[in-house]
Amino acid sequence: MTASYAAAFDWARRHVDDGRLPTAVLGVATASGIVALDAFGATDGRAARIEDRYRLFSITKTLAGIAAARAVERGQLGILTPLSVAVPEISGRRDDVVRLDHLVSHTAGIAEPPLDAPQGLPAALREGGRDFAAGAASRYSSVAFQGVAELIAHGTGRSWEHDVAEFAPGITLDDEPVPHDVVDAAAGGLDLARFAALRHPGAGAIGSATDLLELGAALLRDGDLGTGGIVRPETLAMMRRPLTGAIPRLDPYPAERGQDWGFSWNLRTRAPGLIDRDVYGHAGWSGTEFWIHPTAGIAWVLLTNRASRPGVDPDELDNTLVSGL
Repeated sequence: MTASYAAAFDWARRHVDDGRLPTAVLGVATASGIVALDAFGATDGRAARIEDRYRLFSITKTLAGIAAARAVERGQLGILTPLSVAVPEISGRRDDVVRLDHLVSHTAGIAEPPLDAPQGLPAALREGGRDFAAGAASRYSSVAFQGVAELIAHGTGRSWEHDVAEFAPGITLDDEPVPHDVVDAAAGGLDLARFAALRHPGAGAIGSATDLLELGAALLRDGDLGTGGIVRPETLAMMRRPLTGAIPRLDPYPAERGQDWGFSWNLRTRAPGLIDRDVYGHAGWSGTEFWIHPTAGIAWVLLTNRASRPGVDPDELDNTLVSGL
């Protein structure tokens, strides 16, 4: 840990010591690489270490989004490709057109199943019904990323996770080595074994803080095209363009949250609680956080494992990190 971020690590340690978080792995990277990383707490006697893996939950959406954007770069998908090219059954169930840009920006209007989707994700995507007309509103959706995954497979001939293994090789959907347990998963209504079996393209990834920090550092280098690359700088700029504009934002992310949705990224350009609003990234159900501040020149990751976190405000942590105190 560097002295520049001592206040941020004190924040993480305090929340663990006070029992609001069971564990916390906090790390910071610049375009040059990881500059600070530490771990606190324990899960049922298992001490947290900086190399430990956690369930990333909805941070997974950004990985599937990058895989889709890479397919767009290769001409295997279009930003406006209809979902029906991969899932023709959709055309018979809806009178609107759901496209890739709707799926990645939570504007597809697909009725949302539970995160552990007892009927399975393919059935949930095809049979869930319409919540609203595509593009007319924004409501947070995980099942939409099953549509993203099926478009990637249709366009590229391989799975979305195959592509993720190329640009983020440490991130996987397999739970060996074992990630830290989500201590209140059952209390939160999630059947963790059933969820893990889905290999959910909107929530199922598992990885370490180092895996995400290395990805963040590469994106701070405009996609790091010169060393094997993530995406081209122009593609990253496309992914950061707001896609939800002035359309209604429906629960659980109403307009006052200050977020917009880009091509799988959460863009907190109007967030009232942030010092620096030039930020994109994503959070996950169990308290995971992954955010990139291009102007400040940092990416940061918090991995933890509790779904219900009263008294924990990640905006406090973000403000401390961009201040470098």
